[in-house]
Amino acid sequence: MSQSSEVQHKRVLLAAPRGYCAGVDRAVITVEKALELYGPPVYVRKEIVHNRHVVTTLQKRGAIFVEETDEVPEGATVVFSAHGVAPVVHEEARARSLKTIDATCPLVTKVHREAVRFADDDFDILLIGHEGHEEVVGTSGEAPEHITIVDNPDDVANVEVRNPEKVVWLSQTTLSVDETMETVRRLREKFPLLQDPPSDDICYATQNRQLAVKQMAQDCDLMIVVGSRNSSNSVRLVEVAVEHGARAGHLVDYADEIDEAWLEGVATVGVTSGASVPELLVRDVLAFLAERGYADVDTVVAAEESLLFSLPTELRRDLKARSGQEPAELTHDPSGRAAESLH
Repeated sequence: MSQSSEVQHKRVLLAAPRGYCAGVDRAVITVEKALELYGPPVYVRKEIVHNRHVVTTLQKRGAIFVEETDEVPEGATVVFSAHGVAPVVHEEARARSLKTIDATCPLVTKVHREAVRFADDDFDILLIGHEGHEEVVGTSGEAPEHITIVDNPDDVANVEVRNPEKVVWLSQTTLSVDETMETVRRLREKFPLLQDPPSDDICYATQNRQLAVKQMAQDCDLMIVVGSRNSSNSVRLVEVAVEHGARAGHLVDYADEIDEAWLEGVATVGVTSGASVPELLVRDVLAFLAERGYADVDTVVAAEESLLFSLPTELRRDLKARSGQEPAELTHDPSGRAAESLH
């Protein structure tokens, strides 16, 4: 008999909220609606969201994912991903006469606008985020001569600015809240007049999912986070779990990636998912665990979410032209599936 089968009471703590956020709902449905409206192929620059299952599913429906704009045939339809793009990408698309649909998350767009505003006022902008991440590349492209990327608290020692009286920090939307605040603390020690962004840049969904994990972690022998390895917010959830008391934490795309050795001696398994993960993948993990004795599931509710985002303007216009009425508005459904409701 294995050690895991000797555990007295096996249970699962299931995080809420988890999975799809409003921006991901909007981005995924944008590609689905574009395929319905224009027919395949519809090109998508970069992964629409950082989730392997979502990308594969959309590919099967006729989406073609490319790395750069010049891979899209002239005159074709291209969707820009939820992570946002730099202004130069829009210029490249115009030069190729591409029909563009911008699925950038509105919360990322907010950070872009902040960057433009502070650059216009000649601030040095310290952008806290991961070098090379698509969102950071897009935001930096709004004002490259004004923006310095600060990857983590240890980077602060190397930061230099032109005028310490005109400095502001902004951030990638999917970072660890705690690490970002530590970076800000160190920046403020170095630049006492450092200004804050007008409102929180780390998105509500990232914060809520981390909050749920923090509440669960100390009660978990093992935390399983469903998400892809290139998903910043999913990777952060594993880190947050271990930092706040989980004995172990692992990131998986699918239930069949779970190593049964992880369950040895484990009484309580925490389960959550990143903001770009469809709920069906979480259900598969719960089924995998139930088959191994973890059928008792308790939900840990950290916040309620009800944010609404409309589809991109370009797509709404074309849908209205075809149907003669305004398209349905997206609503965020905590189950991880997009819901639609008529105006």
